[in-house]
Amino acid sequence: MQTVYYSLMPRLAALLLVAGVAFAGQSQNPQSNSKPARATFQDSHEGMTIEVEPWTAPSRYKEKFPKKSPLSGGVVALQVSFRNENEKGIKVDLQRIRLIVQIDEDNRQELEPLSPDDVADTVLLKPSAKDPSQRRSPLPIPTISKPKSTRDSKWTDFRDACQNAAMPSSVVGAHGAVEGLLYFDIRGEVELLQSSRLYVPNLTMMDSHEPISFFEISLGHGESGSN
Repeated sequence: MQTVYYSLMPRLAALLLVAGVAFAGQSQNPQSNSKPARATFQDSHEGMTIEVEPWTAPSRYKEKFPKKSPLSGGVVALQVSFRNENEKGIKVDLQRIRLIVQIDEDNRQELEPLSPDDVADTVLLKPSAKDPSQRRSPLPIPTISKPKSTRDSKWTDFRDACQNAAMPSSVVGAHGAVEGLLYFDIRGEVELLQSSRLYVPNLTMMDSHEPISFFEISLGHGESGSN
Protein backbone atom coordinates (compact mmCIF):
# COMPACT_ATOMS: atom_id res chain seq x y z
CA MET A 1 0.00 0.00 0.00
CA GLN A 2 2.89 2.36 0.74
CA THR A 3 4.31 1.82 -2.75
CA VAL A 4 1.01 2.77 -4.37
CA TYR A 5 0.70 5.86 -2.14
CA TYR A 6 4.13 7.25 -2.97
CA SER A 7 3.70 6.61 -6.69
CA LEU A 8 0.46 8.60 -6.79
CA MET A 9 1.70 11.60 -4.81
CA PRO A 10 3.83 13.21 -7.58
CA ARG A 11 0.94 12.95 -10.05
CA LEU A 12 -1.50 14.44 -7.56
CA ALA A 13 0.85 17.30 -6.76
CA ALA A 14 1.29 18.04 -10.45
CA LEU A 15 -2.48 18.11 -11.03
CA LEU A 16 -2.99 20.45 -8.08
CA LEU A 17 -0.27 22.77 -9.40
CA VAL A 18 -1.84 22.96 -12.86
CA ALA A 19 -5.27 23.62 -11.41
CA GLY A 20 -3.88 26.36 -9.20
CA VAL A 21 -2.19 28.12 -12.11
CA ALA A 22 -5.39 27.95 -14.21
CA PHE A 23 -7.48 29.35 -11.36
CA ALA A 24 -5.03 32.19 -10.79
CA GLY A 25 -5.08 33.05 -14.48
CA GLN A 26 -8.88 33.15 -14.55
CA SER A 27 -9.02 35.40 -11.48
CA GLN A 28 -6.49 37.85 -12.94
CA ASN A 29 -7.85 38.12 -16.48
CA PRO A 30 -10.95 40.18 -15.63
CA GLN A 31 -8.73 42.71 -13.87
CA SER A 32 -6.24 42.98 -16.70
CA ASN A 33 -8.97 43.42 -19.31
CA SER A 34 -11.15 45.77 -17.31
CA LYS A 35 -11.35 49.46 -18.23
CA PRO A 36 -12.54 52.41 -16.14
CA ALA A 37 -16.26 52.93 -16.61
CA ARG A 38 -17.23 56.12 -18.45
CA ALA A 39 -20.59 57.75 -17.90
CA THR A 40 -22.26 58.67 -21.18
CA PHE A 41 -25.71 60.14 -21.72
CA GLN A 42 -27.63 60.43 -24.97
CA ASP A 43 -30.88 61.32 -26.64
CA SER A 44 -32.15 60.67 -30.18
CA HIS A 45 -34.97 61.95 -32.34
CA GLU A 46 -35.64 63.04 -35.93
CA GLY A 47 -32.56 61.24 -37.18
CA MET A 48 -30.15 63.03 -34.85
CA THR A 49 -28.38 61.45 -31.86
CA ILE A 50 -26.43 63.49 -29.31
CA GLU A 51 -24.14 61.70 -26.87
CA VAL A 52 -22.41 63.40 -23.94
CA GLU A 53 -19.53 62.19 -21.77
CA PRO A 54 -18.58 64.54 -18.89
CA TRP A 55 -14.85 64.48 -18.21
CA THR A 56 -14.89 64.56 -14.41
CA ALA A 57 -11.62 62.69 -13.70
CA PRO A 58 -8.18 64.34 -14.18
CA SER A 59 -6.92 61.20 -15.92
CA ARG A 60 -9.44 61.73 -18.73
CA TYR A 61 -7.62 64.90 -19.83
CA LYS A 62 -4.07 63.53 -20.01
CA GLU A 63 -4.11 62.51 -23.67
CA LYS A 64 -5.21 65.87 -25.05
CA PHE A 65 -3.79 68.04 -22.25
CA PRO A 66 -0.50 66.42 -21.14
CA LYS A 67 0.84 69.52 -19.33
CA LYS A 68 -2.18 71.28 -17.81
CA SER A 69 -5.84 70.46 -18.04
CA PRO A 70 -8.91 72.72 -17.99
CA LEU A 71 -10.16 70.84 -14.93
CA SER A 72 -7.17 72.10 -12.91
CA GLY A 73 -8.67 75.58 -13.25
CA GLY A 74 -12.25 74.56 -12.51
CA VAL A 75 -13.39 74.17 -16.13
CA VAL A 76 -15.10 70.89 -17.01
CA ALA A 77 -15.04 69.48 -20.52
CA LEU A 78 -17.99 67.64 -22.01
CA GLN A 79 -17.19 65.37 -24.93
CA VAL A 80 -20.19 65.74 -27.22
CA SER A 81 -20.87 63.78 -30.38
CA PHE A 82 -23.53 64.55 -32.99
CA ARG A 83 -24.62 61.72 -35.30
CA ASN A 84 -26.87 62.54 -38.25
CA GLU A 85 -28.78 59.74 -39.99
CA ASN A 86 -30.68 62.07 -42.31
CA GLU A 87 -30.22 62.52 -46.04
CA LYS A 88 -29.41 66.20 -45.47
CA GLY A 89 -26.86 67.97 -43.32
CA ILE A 90 -27.83 69.57 -40.00
CA LYS A 91 -26.49 72.82 -38.57
CA VAL A 92 -26.07 73.12 -34.80
CA ASP A 93 -25.91 76.56 -33.20
CA LEU A 94 -23.05 75.81 -30.81
CA GLN A 95 -23.20 79.26 -29.20
CA ARG A 96 -26.77 78.64 -28.02
CA ILE A 97 -25.91 75.44 -26.15
CA ARG A 98 -26.29 75.79 -22.39
CA LEU A 99 -25.33 73.74 -19.35
CA ILE A 100 -28.30 74.04 -17.00
CA VAL A 101 -27.20 73.56 -13.40
CA GLN A 102 -29.66 73.17 -10.53
CA ILE A 103 -27.83 74.64 -7.52
CA ASP A 104 -30.80 74.08 -5.22
CA GLU A 105 -34.59 74.16 -5.40
CA ASP A 106 -34.70 77.92 -5.95
CA ASN A 107 -31.48 78.46 -7.87
CA ARG A 108 -31.07 77.28 -11.43
CA GLN A 109 -28.41 78.79 -13.64
CA GLU A 110 -27.49 78.46 -17.30
CA LEU A 111 -23.84 78.39 -18.32
CA GLU A 112 -22.62 79.39 -21.75
CA PRO A 113 -19.86 77.33 -23.37
CA LEU A 114 -16.41 78.88 -23.12
CA SER A 115 -14.27 79.60 -26.14
CA PRO A 116 -10.66 78.29 -26.14
CA ASP A 117 -9.51 81.85 -25.30
CA ASP A 118 -11.93 81.95 -22.36
CA VAL A 119 -10.69 78.58 -21.09
CA ALA A 120 -7.06 79.71 -21.22
CA ASP A 121 -7.91 82.97 -19.42
CA THR A 122 -9.92 81.15 -16.74
CA VAL A 123 -7.33 78.45 -16.09
CA LEU A 124 -4.10 80.44 -16.42
CA LEU A 125 -4.95 84.06 -15.61
CA LYS A 126 -7.68 83.99 -13.01
CA PRO A 127 -7.00 83.32 -9.32
CA SER A 128 -8.35 80.05 -7.98
CA ALA A 129 -12.06 80.15 -7.12
CA LYS A 130 -11.62 77.45 -4.49
CA ASP A 131 -11.89 79.00 -1.03
CA PRO A 132 -12.78 76.60 1.80
CA SER A 133 -13.68 79.50 4.11
CA GLN A 134 -16.19 81.03 1.75
CA ARG A 135 -19.18 79.50 -0.03
CA ARG A 136 -20.23 81.36 -3.14
CA SER A 137 -22.12 80.62 -6.31
CA PRO A 138 -20.25 77.97 -8.31
CA LEU A 139 -21.26 79.56 -11.58
CA PRO A 140 -19.20 82.56 -12.70
CA ILE A 141 -20.03 85.74 -14.48
CA PRO A 142 -19.01 85.50 -18.16
CA THR A 143 -15.27 85.76 -18.63
CA ILE A 144 -13.84 89.28 -18.90
CA SER A 145 -10.99 89.44 -21.40
CA LYS A 146 -7.51 89.95 -20.00
CA PRO A 147 -4.84 92.33 -21.30
CA LYS A 148 -2.99 90.67 -24.15
CA SER A 149 0.32 91.44 -22.45
CA THR A 150 -0.44 88.69 -19.89
CA ARG A 151 -0.95 86.08 -22.60
CA ASP A 152 2.48 84.48 -22.94
CA SER A 153 3.65 81.42 -24.88
CA LYS A 154 2.26 79.06 -22.22
CA TRP A 155 -1.13 80.71 -22.63
CA THR A 156 -0.93 80.31 -26.40
CA ASP A 157 0.07 76.65 -26.19
CA PHE A 158 -2.77 75.88 -23.79
CA ARG A 159 -5.28 77.84 -25.86
CA ASP A 160 -4.21 75.90 -28.95
CA ALA A 161 -4.66 72.58 -27.12
CA CYS A 162 -8.18 73.64 -26.13
CA GLN A 163 -8.92 74.65 -29.73
CA ASN A 164 -7.63 71.38 -31.16
CA ALA A 165 -9.84 69.35 -28.79
CA ALA A 166 -12.94 71.53 -29.22
CA MET A 167 -15.93 70.82 -31.44
CA PRO A 168 -14.46 71.14 -34.95
CA SER A 169 -17.61 72.14 -36.83
CA SER A 170 -21.20 73.26 -36.34
CA VAL A 171 -22.34 71.30 -39.41
CA VAL A 172 -23.07 67.56 -39.25
CA GLY A 173 -23.12 66.13 -42.75
CA ALA A 174 -25.68 63.65 -44.04
CA HIS A 175 -25.02 60.24 -42.47
CA GLY A 176 -22.05 61.79 -40.73
CA ALA A 177 -20.80 62.56 -37.23
CA VAL A 178 -18.95 65.36 -35.47
CA GLU A 179 -17.29 65.03 -32.07
CA GLY A 180 -15.39 67.42 -29.81
CA LEU A 181 -15.25 69.12 -26.43
CA LEU A 182 -17.45 71.84 -25.00
CA TYR A 183 -16.08 73.72 -21.98
CA PHE A 184 -17.98 75.09 -18.98
CA ASP A 185 -16.67 76.88 -15.91
CA ILE A 186 -18.16 75.18 -12.84
CA ARG A 187 -15.24 76.14 -10.55
CA GLY A 188 -14.23 72.51 -10.18
CA GLU A 189 -17.46 71.47 -8.47
CA VAL A 190 -18.03 68.43 -10.65
CA GLU A 191 -20.72 67.09 -8.31
CA LEU A 192 -23.02 69.76 -9.78
CA LEU A 193 -23.19 67.72 -12.97
CA GLN A 194 -25.35 65.16 -11.19
CA SER A 195 -28.19 67.68 -11.28
CA SER A 196 -27.31 69.26 -14.62
CA ARG A 197 -28.70 69.04 -18.15
CA LEU A 198 -27.18 69.93 -21.50
CA TYR A 199 -29.64 72.02 -23.49
CA VAL A 200 -29.12 71.98 -27.27
CA PRO A 201 -31.58 74.21 -29.22
CA ASN A 202 -31.48 75.72 -32.71
CA LEU A 203 -30.82 72.70 -34.91
CA THR A 204 -31.88 73.14 -38.54
CA MET A 205 -31.74 71.21 -41.79
CA MET A 206 -29.13 72.75 -44.08
CA ASP A 207 -31.20 72.99 -47.30
CA SER A 208 -34.74 73.58 -46.10
CA HIS A 209 -33.86 75.35 -42.82
CA GLU A 210 -36.52 73.18 -41.23
CA PRO A 211 -36.03 73.22 -37.45
CA ILE A 212 -35.37 70.13 -35.35
CA SER A 213 -36.75 69.89 -31.84
CA PHE A 214 -34.38 70.81 -29.05
CA PHE A 215 -32.47 68.30 -26.93
CA GLU A 216 -32.24 68.41 -23.15
CA ILE A 217 -29.92 65.66 -21.92
CA SER A 218 -29.67 64.87 -18.23
CA LEU A 219 -26.12 64.31 -16.99
CA GLY A 220 -27.25 62.70 -13.75
CA HIS A 221 -29.57 59.79 -13.05
CA GLY A 222 -32.63 61.37 -14.60
CA GLU A 223 -33.98 60.84 -18.09
CA SER A 224 -33.22 62.93 -21.15
CA GLY A 225 -36.00 64.94 -22.68
CA SER A 226 -36.87 66.66 -25.92
CA ASN A 227 -39.72 68.62 -27.34
